[in-house]
Amino acid sequence: MTRLCLVRHAQTDWNLQARWQGQADQLLNAAGRLQVRQLAAELSVERFDAIYSSDLRRALATARVVARSHNLRVIREPRLRELDLGAWEGLLGYEIPGLYPAEWAERQRDPFHSRPPGGESVFDLAQRILPVFDELCARHPHGSLLIVSHGLLLSVYLCHLRGLPLEAAYSNLPENAHPIFVIVEPDGRCPL
Repeated sequence: MTRLCLVRHAQTDWNLQARWQGQADQLLNAAGRLQVRQLAAELSVERFDAIYSSDLRRALATARVVARSHNLRVIREPRLRELDLGAWEGLLGYEIPGLYPAEWAERQRDPFHSRPPGGESVFDLAQRILPVFDELCARHPHGSLLIVSHGLLLSVYLCHLRGLPLEAAYSNLPENAHPIFVIVEPDGRCPL
């Protein structure tokens, strides 16, 4: 079995502003940099065989600080990027309905299969990331991995592991820079 430590990147200004971040490549803010130092201290007692991260700067910066204390290099994995929000990236939630009324109405009707203009659906995200986690666990069948990624992506994966419906993803978003430990069996199940 593979032991995973799943971490959502530390805080950015867009997190504070409630901007839809998606794959926009934002940097950590001062609070985020402090969160990363606290995370590195918390995880200093852990042993990791490898550290994987989304290639977006907010995730890489989070992973690199922890990696230094473990003498490991971060392996960039672009498939661990957050949901692609297309034209909605950088917007505040209240701005979207006025700018994209038809697309917003579709999202309200079916939030898991609808796509922002130029983006992907939550269902698309699940199809993209589940094989990645299977691959990483197969690559390290008895290992301990740190995986630094993004809120919705990690929530979708955790819903999958816990047998929760995809609809629960938005209500189970992990906090910034807060480690979540799970064990994944060789068959992809997570014992509860």
